Amino acid sequence: MITLQNKIIVVAGGQGLLGKAFVGHCKEAGATVLSVDVEGGDMHIDIGNEDSITKCFAQILSDHGHIDGLINSAFPRTDDWRKSPGEISAADWCKNIDMHLTGYFLTSRAALEAMKERKSGSVINIGSIYGVNGPDYRIYGGDESLSNPVTYGAIKGGVITMSKHLAAYYGRYNLRVNCISPGGVLDSHNHPGAFVENYSARVPLGRMANPDDVAPAAVYLLSDSASYVTGENMMVDGGWSAV
Repeated sequence: MITLQNKIIVVAGGQGLLGKAFVGHCKEAGATVLSVDVEGGDMHIDIGNEDSITKCFAQILSDHGHIDGLINSAFPRTDDWRKSPGEISAADWCKNIDMHLTGYFLTSRAALEAMKERKSGSVINIGSIYGVNGPDYRIYGGDESLSNPVTYGAIKGGVITMSKHLAAYYGRYNLRVNCISPGGVLDSHNHPGAFVENYSARVPLGRMANPDDVAPAAVYLLSDSASYVTGENMMVDGGWSAV
C-alpha cells in the first residue's frame, strides 16, 4: 500500500481545481498537508513574489521543522493572458513567464534547499500536455478563447525541462524532482458541452480527466515507493500524447 504517513507535504496552489484533489489525496494517504495559496488554505503564498515564497517556507519550517514534499500546482497569470500570438506584447509575455515559470523555480528551490540537510524529499511540478505537444485548434470549434496561449506552452515546456535539470543537480542529496503533465481536466463551470465532446473524441480513453485521475500520480511520486524515480515527466492524459 502506498502511504505518506508521517510526511509533511506542501501544496502550492492548494485551493485550485487540481490543488484541492492533491490536498485531499495526500491527506487520505496519511500526510500532514499544508495548502498554501494566494487566497484561502493554511498559509498565504504568492509564487510570483520572491519575498512571499521566502516568508511562507520560513514559517513552514518554523512550525514543522522540515518538509518532505512539495507539489507546485499554482496557476498565476495576468487577467488578459489569453491573447493570440499576434496580440501578446513583450511585457505580457515576460510578466506571465516571470510569475509562473520563475515562481515554480523559486518554490522548487526553496523546498529543495530546505530538504538538503535531511537528504530526503520529493518535489513535483505540474506541467501540461501543452508543454510537450502543440494544441489541436480543431477541438475549439472556432472559439479560441477556450485555448491556452502560446505563453502557456512555453512556460510548461520550461517547467518540464527545469525539473529535469533540478533532478540532475539535487540527486546528489538524494532529493527527487518530477513533473506530472495532465491532459485537459474537466471544469463543468467553464467548459461548454461542445468543447468537452470535441476534446473527448481526441482522447483514446474517450473523456477528459477528473482531478481524482491526476492526484494519485502525485501521491505515488511523493511516496517511498517512488524512491528511484526522478527526472520524469509523467503524462496523465488518457493517451492524448500517444496519438
